[in-house]
Amino acid sequence: MASIRKEFSVALPPAAAWAALRDFGAVHRVLAVGFVSDCVLEEEGAVRQLTFANGVTARERLVDIDDARRRIVYTSQGGRATHHNASAEVLAEGTGSRFVWITDVLPDALAPALEGMMEAGARAMQATLERGAR
Repeated sequence: MASIRKEFSVALPPAAAWAALRDFGAVHRVLAVGFVSDCVLEEEGAVRQLTFANGVTARERLVDIDDARRRIVYTSQGGRATHHNASAEVLAEGTGSRFVWITDVLPDALAPALEGMMEAGARAMQATLERGAR
């Protein structure tokens, strides 16, 4: 199973970074501006239908939101992956935050494309969160 990890630091305090990450239905407005262009909540907020800036769509089911650990877990449904699970968390780092995003996917052949998407997503999230720090 391919495991992809992206990490970055931001000057935003952990509570503020976590507020953006935990808002499952507003990822396109508060976390990944320019990377996710639309997000529609379904099934009473447990599922989100994402549209990315490149036109790709994804359906993601919320698995867990852990406020104490500032960690969210979700899985992607449908598409070419036979398994797709991801987590993201905000860690305190000095006066700012460290953002850690991990995705596990099968088949392994999907990893290069997914890693490219995650790299673009991490850059967008870092830029969005940094704007919130100003």
